[in-house]
Amino acid sequence: MFTKILIANRGEIACRVIATAKKMGIATVAVYSDADKEARHVKLADEAVHIGAAPSRESYLLADKIIAACKQTGAQAVHPGYGFLSENEAFAKRCEDEGIAFIGPKAHSIAAMGDKIASKKLANEAKVNTIPGYNDAISGPEQAVEIAKGIGYPVMIKASAGGGGKGLRVAFNDKEAFEGFASCQNEARNSFGDDRIFIEKFVQEPRHIEIQVLGDSHGNVIYLNERECSIQRRHQKVIEEAPSPFISDATRKAMGEQAVQLAKAVKYQSAGTVEFVVGKDQDFYFLEMNTRLQVEHPVTECITGLDLVELMIRVAAGEKLPLTQADVKRDGWAIECRINAEDPFRNFLPSTGRLVRFQPPEESMFQSDTTKKLGVRVDTGVYEGGEIPMYYDSMIAKLIVHGTDRNDAIAKMRAALNGFVIRGISSNIPFQAALLAHPRFVTGDFNTGFIAENYGKGFHAEDVPHSDPLFLVALAAFMNRRYRARASGISGQLAGHEVKVGEQFVVVTLGAAGQNQHHEVTVSDFEDKSGSSAVLVGGTSYQISSNATLGQIRVQGVCNGQDFTAQVERGVGKNPLALRIAHNGTQIDALVLSPLGAKLHKLMPFKAPPDLSKFLLSPMPGLLVDVAVQPGQKVQAGEKLAVIEAMKMENILFAAQDGVVGKITAGKGESLAVDQIILEFQ
Repeated sequence: MFTKILIANRGEIACRVIATAKKMGIATVAVYSDADKEARHVKLADEAVHIGAAPSRESYLLADKIIAACKQTGAQAVHPGYGFLSENEAFAKRCEDEGIAFIGPKAHSIAAMGDKIASKKLANEAKVNTIPGYNDAISGPEQAVEIAKGIGYPVMIKASAGGGGKGLRVAFNDKEAFEGFASCQNEARNSFGDDRIFIEKFVQEPRHIEIQVLGDSHGNVIYLNERECSIQRRHQKVIEEAPSPFISDATRKAMGEQAVQLAKAVKYQSAGTVEFVVGKDQDFYFLEMNTRLQVEHPVTECITGLDLVELMIRVAAGEKLPLTQADVKRDGWAIECRINAEDPFRNFLPSTGRLVRFQPPEESMFQSDTTKKLGVRVDTGVYEGGEIPMYYDSMIAKLIVHGTDRNDAIAKMRAALNGFVIRGISSNIPFQAALLAHPRFVTGDFNTGFIAENYGKGFHAEDVPHSDPLFLVALAAFMNRRYRARASGISGQLAGHEVKVGEQFVVVTLGAAGQNQHHEVTVSDFEDKSGSSAVLVGGTSYQISSNATLGQIRVQGVCNGQDFTAQVERGVGKNPLALRIAHNGTQIDALVLSPLGAKLHKLMPFKAPPDLSKFLLSPMPGLLVDVAVQPGQKVQAGEKLAVIEAMKMENILFAAQDGVVGKITAGKGESLAVDQIILEFQ
């Protein structure tokens, strides 16, 4: 077994590998860029080596620097994680040539599966179901149209070297096939340096289901069940679960056996994933093979009880797999939510900066039969006070839950999301809460088009309706009562002007444009129960108890006999006296006033926000890479104004209406803050 390994990655996956290596008694080496000097993976590793500047092309993608770091530290093996060099056959071969074990498949396996055209031919030879299509590079748009007509619309036009949604179009007619071919070819050339395009049948109502495989150097290959990955936004996975709520045992077995056939055909060693597209009748077709550890591997670990990183390390060290296909378990249900640094209410624009608060839910176990199993797990590469840099992907953490069944797992995930405190940057937690509550998700009735169909016009606060909105009002009153009770006990108060707790309140929920709602509330404490109150909102009664410390954000308690987790803060909204209450993805800002205070509040004039339509504001923190207009230039609605780069993505800002550019206030190459003015219109 190795005594020291180097992790050629960053963020949560680097921390994940370090955790298993420490459990195995293996020393670890981290590598880091300028932007990651204070990163969590650097702090967790036994040693750390600086490898370059912040952009990944100047650090994490430099094979020479990684190899040199191995030699410098005496690391015998490299774990590449996912992304960066993990599926780079040249890097895997270089490690082999340098006598450094690559904790992943052999270079020939990566090469065979890395090219979508070649891998599909190989899958055909291995008797794996493949989508009908034309599997050779296509010469031009005219040929693309002829091939598409021969296959039958709709068709999918794909770049051979594509990934992450780039170089991908769906065509429903000749015109779309012609134009889609040209677009895919341009994207592929610019993104991958490879403009080969192929066409295949588009499977309608498709689900994205993948099979985890594991092979060793002794010819053994097994499959570890499936993962359901159909909840995607712009071809990026958002929620993953294992097992799938859709496929039958017979389909699971057939898919697993075909995945093993493919892995054996390329002499696969290590953990890998065979991805399938599955139609509404459970017909399934090979999509691609990912020759690395997947982001969503924890859900497989939960239901099988296996540590995939440990098995990868053992296989790379030449050991045989310690289990056979018959030993693979499927216990309970696991769900993973990807918690990303993005603002769902601003069309998911990246959100970078300092994590002022980062308090993930506590990891826990649950009792199943006679053994304890994981209940809540958090995989992360960040910490409170750390930075989310603009140079890498937007992942903050992976939140994983393991339940006895799917409904139990959904309930656990909703509670865990309620308790996940992130401040300083925006996160997609409200969006995750909305997805988990959606009736079609709860029943398992969804496909890869689910998010596009249900949130095609963006995501808004009203997309997360609360099942009991008065509970939020009651909780605001309950917490305010506790604040007042504490204040009433402070010594030295002026006689006759002491803080009185009181029982009668009005909760004013603050709406847009001054559209507030007033709720008359009565709060009375139970004499025999500390921290418990009866809250009456209108005609609805809530018996709430909580031992939450005043001032902490996460509040846990019991309401009418049901456990709850919510978040409560004072002074974070536009009104510094308001309480912000968040639960199940819904958020309210509420003033808790005396009846007289509420009457006076109604008389306060509403101050409208300033008109910002004459300014182009940066919708996110990022690098201003281009300003496409000049002062005095006339622009039309929809015309390109500027380009901002953040988290490996270029975001183009367009004119919302016709106008004339006045003053440009930000220059190319400048780092922008959110809502910073880029230019003004006349």
